[in-house]
Amino acid sequence: MVDRTDLLDIVLDSLPEAIAFADQDGRVQLWNHTAEVITGHTRVDLVGQPIRAVLEKLVVGGARQWVKATDAETFPGRGSLVRVRHRLGHDLPVLARVLPLRDPLGAHIGTAAIFHATENLDALPRGDCGARENIEASQSDLQDRLETEYEDFLQGSVPFGVLWITVDQAHALRKTHGGQACEAMVEKMQRTLMQGLRPTEQMGRWGEDDFLVLSHERTAETLASHAQLLVGLARTTEFRWWGDRVSLTVSLGAAQADLHEPLPDLLERAQAAMLASIHEGGNHGTLASGRNTCSPS
Repeated sequence: MVDRTDLLDIVLDSLPEAIAFADQDGRVQLWNHTAEVITGHTRVDLVGQPIRAVLEKLVVGGARQWVKATDAETFPGRGSLVRVRHRLGHDLPVLARVLPLRDPLGAHIGTAAIFHATENLDALPRGDCGARENIEASQSDLQDRLETEYEDFLQGSVPFGVLWITVDQAHALRKTHGGQACEAMVEKMQRTLMQGLRPTEQMGRWGEDDFLVLSHERTAETLASHAQLLVGLARTTEFRWWGDRVSLTVSLGAAQADLHEPLPDLLERAQAAMLASIHEGGNHGTLASGRNTCSPS
């Protein structure tokens, strides 16, 4: 008969996500098979080492970048984009989350890090749609338009950029008022934002709480200026639900396309810029200033 501990190890090694566990002293106790594949480092290399020292070695930008990007209380269920340096020397993007672990009495007993390479996701990064058909359909339609316009950009150098927008209050509203209220709020925000779009721009749902705008601003600077106008417009949206009044804001990430940049990388930059806006406290727009880097706009 298989021991429960052995069975748990088998299950964790079979998961497609990389999982690392550090005990309450911050030392690595678990490094599953997928983590070995993604990083090139075996559990023999890492078990017993301080998790912060491990992340300093593995994460481009160091452990502080990892911890900042994966604050579980700021980004519940979302995960954030960081870059991991493989043992052989190359870098790869991963989506990561950090989860504090507590016993039944609430005492901290350790930390779990969960991450997976973006190559294992859809070709284009998307927001979570919650397996809802209307959002999946919007994502599919918008992706077709996105790929067409990006190809036009490559062929004719027509300026092209994307704005990744998320509603700051969506997660809290979903918890306090339920999914129906949150959906009504997101739809109202979409109507508000569409009032500020250029005639040539396309906007659609890119997740339960997210929108994507396809833009043709001529420069990154004008794209950033347009983004700030949309952030300001969002602040004018007020949502009421059964007598409760909620003031709304958005976090926005803007990325201007580069001729030498694959489309998934453009989306990743926009998403990372949007997450940087969340880190600023929301109600903020961030311009991705270059490939793999972001700066506040």
